[in-house]
Amino acid sequence: MEKLKILLAEDHRILREGLKRLIDEQPNMEVIGEADNGIAAWQQAQELEPDIVLMDITMPRLNGAEATEKIRELCPNVKVIALTGHRASAYLNEVLKAGASGYVLKQAAIDELIDAIHTVSRGGTYIDSASRESLVHSPLDDRVYKGESQGKPLSQREIQVLSLVANGYTNKEIANELSISVKTVETHKANSMQKLDLKSRAEVVDYARFRGWT
Repeated sequence: MEKLKILLAEDHRILREGLKRLIDEQPNMEVIGEADNGIAAWQQAQELEPDIVLMDITMPRLNGAEATEKIRELCPNVKVIALTGHRASAYLNEVLKAGASGYVLKQAAIDELIDAIHTVSRGGTYIDSASRESLVHSPLDDRVYKGESQGKPLSQREIQVLSLVANGYTNKEIANELSISVKTVETHKANSMQKLDLKSRAEVVDYARFRGWT
């Protein structure tokens, strides 16, 4: 039986090594490459032509959604499964829009990840059980919040920052999570709040609830 070829895109070496070991233990799967940033992920996907890329969402140099979009553009036959530590639906919506075929929390059991790989390899879409409810309650719809009528959509990075703010992360924690500087976090937060006409953290939380991010 020909094995499924997997590319691991994960910047944390310990987690990447653990995933490699678990996947290589499967009789019909093998890890053929590893990437520790978003740019390396799409470059290796183009070079190695894996069946599936396991993509960490918060990758340095190019985030997971951006890398996914690049892979789907350059390698349409390569499927992407997003890996994340966050249940916020903003991340789920973002990677699905970018072209991911699966979404699995890092906290999930290995059996669920293996199920996701099998499902996606057969052409299906897999969303882990803990994230399905958030998708149901936050569909990819066109609802408009009061401040959005100004016609200034948030960038992907602004969505990430605002979602983490609403979920209680400090600026320093957000900077560490997204591999950016605290000053850059503050800039994204200020710009997104200005676009949405939000005046306080309480209003940020209200907006996040409206969007299903919390």
